[in-house]
Amino acid sequence: MRRLRAVMPTGGGLRLEDWEGRHRVLTWSMIASTVALTVVGIIVGRLDLLWLGTVILILFCTLGALFLPPCRWPSSAVALGFTAVCADLVMMFDGLTEAHFAFFVAVGALALYRDWVPFLTFLLATVAHHAFAGAVMAHMTFDHQAAIQHPLRWAAIHGFAVLMCAGTQVVAWRLTEVEERRAAEDLTQAEAQVTAAFMEAPIPMTMMAPDGRLLRVNPAFTAWMGLPGPLPADYNLHDLPIRLEPADQPLMLSRLLTNGFSSLREERTYRHDNGSLLHVDTHCSALRDDTGRLQLVVTHLLDVTEKREHEAALQRKIRQDSLTKLLSRSAFEDDLAELIEAHAGRVCVIYIDVDRFKAVNDSHGHGAGDEVLRALGGRLKALTPDDSLLARLGGDEFAIALPGPISRAEALGQQIVRSCDDAFPIPRGQLAVTVSVGVSAAATGDSAEGALQSADLAMYAAKQGGRDRIRMFDAGMRLETQRRVVAEQSLRDALDGNRTETLPVWFQPIVSLRTRRIVGAEALIRLRTIDGEVVAPGDFIPIAEDTGLVVPLGEHVLRTALGHLQQWGNRLPYVSVNVSPRQLSEAEFVPMLTRELAASGLEDRSRLVLEITETSLLQSSVDLKQRLEAIKALGVRMALDDFGTGYSSLTWLQSVPADIVKLDRSFVAGLARDPDKAAIISAVLWLAKALGMSVVAEGVEEEEDASMLARADCPAAQGYLFSRPVEPWAFEALLPAEPTEQTERTPYPRSTGSAGELTRSLPSISRVP
Repeated sequence: MRRLRAVMPTGGGLRLEDWEGRHRVLTWSMIASTVALTVVGIIVGRLDLLWLGTVILILFCTLGALFLPPCRWPSSAVALGFTAVCADLVMMFDGLTEAHFAFFVAVGALALYRDWVPFLTFLLATVAHHAFAGAVMAHMTFDHQAAIQHPLRWAAIHGFAVLMCAGTQVVAWRLTEVEERRAAEDLTQAEAQVTAAFMEAPIPMTMMAPDGRLLRVNPAFTAWMGLPGPLPADYNLHDLPIRLEPADQPLMLSRLLTNGFSSLREERTYRHDNGSLLHVDTHCSALRDDTGRLQLVVTHLLDVTEKREHEAALQRKIRQDSLTKLLSRSAFEDDLAELIEAHAGRVCVIYIDVDRFKAVNDSHGHGAGDEVLRALGGRLKALTPDDSLLARLGGDEFAIALPGPISRAEALGQQIVRSCDDAFPIPRGQLAVTVSVGVSAAATGDSAEGALQSADLAMYAAKQGGRDRIRMFDAGMRLETQRRVVAEQSLRDALDGNRTETLPVWFQPIVSLRTRRIVGAEALIRLRTIDGEVVAPGDFIPIAEDTGLVVPLGEHVLRTALGHLQQWGNRLPYVSVNVSPRQLSEAEFVPMLTRELAASGLEDRSRLVLEITETSLLQSSVDLKQRLEAIKALGVRMALDDFGTGYSSLTWLQSVPADIVKLDRSFVAGLARDPDKAAIISAVLWLAKALGMSVVAEGVEEEEDASMLARADCPAAQGYLFSRPVEPWAFEALLPAEPTEQTERTPYPRSTGSAGELTRSLPSISRVP
């Protein structure tokens, strides 16, 4: 029995409000069934004494259901009423089997009580009816002869069937009780965890009713507020010893009530009754019912008073630059706005930037750089008038704001440039440093940021103009900046898109001057805009250099060039790819090059030539020799691009492990008419040959210049005379169908013939547009 009770449902587990709702439905169902029974009796003509007795019995059951104390007595009354309805329905149809189905419907309905008493009451009453009525009025209880002859047997059979139907309901009770018990345990555990988290939280927390009553607070809140012990049940938000500062602000609780927010977070200031100010970061979370009505508000309060006081102290300190003791940028902008307002816009701004300051830090150390900045700040302070502002904006940038006409600012800017003629003292000697200066005039209504930006643009123009000079702002500089912004965005969009379409790589042939055959190609990037326009690299490469976008751009060119080189096989001996100063200075450049070479499957890595300009060698702050040796170790060849344009080109020939020298177009153009250029080129060719290097002449556009180069024994050239840069499909059409023996043997042939051995240009090469 104990085991049986353990697996059986206990019953009677409904809460009173749930029982009342179900009992109301079942009572009205019983009454409706009685009305329906009467209608059926009228239809079949069976409003007899049995019907009348049934109705009277149901009337008493209804009174019991309405007036007996809950829960089992009224439930049992409903169970008896349903039994009477079902029994009379069976007798009205003279024991019709289908009429017995009502008993099975009633079993399911009474299972809603989830209580053994009404359930068993109905089962016992059903069996009793079948036994008594079957024995006394068998023809009105069963509609077949076997049951009429053996009523008790069939009463047991019918009772068993009803019992089996009830068994499914019992199983459902049991499963529901198990699930409810588990849910209750989970809920209890969750409530315990929430309570522990709430009560043990180190920050003040509250639970508020929509009317402002504090339903629950944690110990951290009472300690923070200085409240004594547990709060009274009616303690309200307005009873707290704090008030909003200023007091006319709407309460967050009011906003949650009116605006339907799920949460609010604000930092608010309160005045405590003891006179102190509290800065509180307040986070309110609203708990709402299914209709959206506010039920509860959970509030977290973080006291940030000390943090705000510390920030205020720091704010007072940051008006001064720690290195030079001049104004900081933020203080300068604030004071500049006041100066513009005070002088009705007659204010000028001077922007000063140290030229190549990064090289100072890299070469002499940051300590020397700081000494230069301190000394420069002292010189600027000595030159700045008393009615002006002087600030270090950050890094190597300074600014001066002075009232008066722009001629006054221009004169001061000239003095600043000249003040740097004298070297600056550093720990191990002296250092010559120059500055670039930009000047702008603030118009009436201009913001401090706008005036400073205009001076910055002028300073940038001074740097672009060669540094160590002053430039005055004009509107064209802003237009140029806007153009650069648009170009930069176009470049970013191209990098984010299908790079094969948006950043196509074209190829320009490099031709043997002796045979006029293609012996190589230079990969050149183009930018295709959204409207299909192809932009030359001169319009976007400088921007890519400034923004660092040249790194992914160069990687794209390298990958594309290697792909085509592998695709064309030995029909193209080699391809050269330009490497920018920014790329060369990246620590990831050599690993990236290694990965791309491995991915391309290129067997003869000398077929890839990296073109490095003297500019990149000068600007690079890394260990250049080590990086170039790492590149050479991969089997890649190098070319020194734009040779002859720098003051130290001959030095680089000796120190850089280059395989190829590319003569700058400035030496090639007009070569046939300029003996001096011819002498220079002859000297370079002799020197390159002595050092075991090959030479490519760039920018060849006239046949006379090509002939002169050939007579000077220049191995190869490229330029519009042979072909402009063309798309890959057009370049492939220029390549021979099969590699020649010479091409296979020497990817970069050097000429050994004389002028008399010159051959005419191939038609497919000489006049490609």
